[in-house]
Amino acid sequence: MFETEANYKDPAVQTLINEQGFYIMPPIPFADQTPNVELGIPYPAAPNSQNWLGTDDLGRDVLARILYGMRVSLLFGLALTLAGAVIGIIVGAIQGYYGGWIDLAGQRFMEVWGGMPQLFMIIILVSLFSPSIFMLFAMMLLFGWMGLVGLVRAEFLRARNFDYVRAARNLGVSDSQIMLRHILPNALASSLSQLPFILTANIIALTALDFLGYGLPPGSPSLGELMVQGKNNLDAPWLALSGFFSLTFILSLLIFVGEALRDAFDPRRS
Repeated sequence: MFETEANYKDPAVQTLINEQGFYIMPPIPFADQTPNVELGIPYPAAPNSQNWLGTDDLGRDVLARILYGMRVSLLFGLALTLAGAVIGIIVGAIQGYYGGWIDLAGQRFMEVWGGMPQLFMIIILVSLFSPSIFMLFAMMLLFGWMGLVGLVRAEFLRARNFDYVRAARNLGVSDSQIMLRHILPNALASSLSQLPFILTANIIALTALDFLGYGLPPGSPSLGELMVQGKNNLDAPWLALSGFFSLTFILSLLIFVGEALRDAFDPRRS
């Protein structure tokens, strides 16, 4: 989209316009916090040529908030998934490799910790502190590391008595080297295929917390916040429908990615 120099007042861009004669606008000329003050109709506004999915109750473009909210959800969920996977792999590897009382104590702790109502515990912990994305990340990580422990533990329990592991142990190779160089590469094949499903669960948990008001700081773009607006504005169905179909789309893509990874790492299909 090309605009004339009379339509833009930013001094830095105005200098560029004076030199080039035109500038290019993005397809969606709104940020997540930018209200459309030129509509002249009450908010929330129905979809129109300027706001393709309408506006929310503050006049902000719904499509822009969906795009920003998806970015936040994916980055947050990906960081949480990777951090939880690292902790889960370490815990599962230690339990499975050493076995005995270490494995027994770890399993009893996992049963107690995993039996807690995680969503309610996160809500209670988050409500004790001021809204912060880092605090929310830390609280969700307290319960988000258990997804891979059982799988990695089973792989290490199975592989620790293989001949190549015994041979490495008899040659004086340290336990850490055996775990990292000999057993872990074989255990990662089945673990990596589960990461998209864990990422999906983390995004759903973040959306649920945002919907309940215990997620990202107020004003942050998120799919849960958009669904709250849909619940509060039943006469504006585009809000709830936009949030629902956006969440369905992104979760479906992640499920397809998980199925593809599972097939790619399945030794029976090679």
